[in-house]
Amino acid sequence: MGLWQVNADTLAGSRFVVSALNETISALIALQRATASHPGERAWLDAHLPSYRERLDPVTALLVRAGFNRRWNVDFLTPTPPASGSPSFAAELTVIRETAPPAARADLEVALDGPLPPLLRRDDLPALAADLLEWVWAETVRPYWARRRRILEADIVSRTRQLSLDGWAAALNDMREGMRWLGDGRLQINVHDHPPREISGAQLLFVPVTGRGWVSWEEPHRYAVVYPCSGVLASPDRTPAPEALGRLLGPARAGVLVLLSSPFSTTQMVALTGQGLGSVGRHLRVLLDAGLVNRRRTGRSVLYYRTSAGDTLVAAAHRPADPPLRLVLHH
Repeated sequence: MGLWQVNADTLAGSRFVVSALNETISALIALQRATASHPGERAWLDAHLPSYRERLDPVTALLVRAGFNRRWNVDFLTPTPPASGSPSFAAELTVIRETAPPAARADLEVALDGPLPPLLRRDDLPALAADLLEWVWAETVRPYWARRRRILEADIVSRTRQLSLDGWAAALNDMREGMRWLGDGRLQINVHDHPPREISGAQLLFVPVTGRGWVSWEEPHRYAVVYPCSGVLASPDRTPAPEALGRLLGPARAGVLVLLSSPFSTTQMVALTGQGLGSVGRHLRVLLDAGLVNRRRTGRSVLYYRTSAGDTLVAAAHRPADPPLRLVLHH
């Protein structure tokens, strides 16, 4: 299995990062595989897969197939994001575009576990990859980026809340398939048979994306776990508010409370509930005053989420009612 050995200082200094480039790489992987990892991605694929296929030429198509094969993601195509700040997509893309051609070819040989096909023995592979990612960003990600960014930020708030309630093991165990905390400083990152890596002292980053995840590193300084987030894109169908909760709070307010099982901004809640901004704001004020929801600022957004009291109320409303008592008189 793939293991990273970490010490307490590395774990304590780890952080969550939103990366426009990593979201675009995730989108490219989805387009290349043409299979959706969740229902929200299926509609997006239907909209953009035809134009993506038209965009590919033989060299770029082979580069993408080799670069994101089922065995390995090519290192130069999945750079680790910076540990601080929020660089623009263009700034992040520069790392790929400026990769030395020999290094790009060497990374591809590792991914393919053998020599490159003749079509890929060329010096412009980093430029071709960067041009394609720039197109994927402009045509298939940037039009949705504001919404996607809010989803990613909401996931981070949810993770940090879980971390504060249940500790690192709980926060890491469900982050991505095959990943779990094994104890004694051992973080299993996948189930592949790779030698353990000692990363104590390095910067450890957690990067949510709305599609599939992977791991990346810039040895020996930075390591990243790119993981599929939970959120609106992955779960478009909302659980309806229980009828009993609707009678108690009113259907609209109950719907807001049920929705906040994951953190969302007021803008997201307006889009999801179909209610006006003023109505959502009034419901949130009542729920805040009642101690059923809380809020936290992340970046430029304020995200709302249910408190433990709110969780208890929603769970109680979902429980089936006890059968009525019957009085039987014996003559």
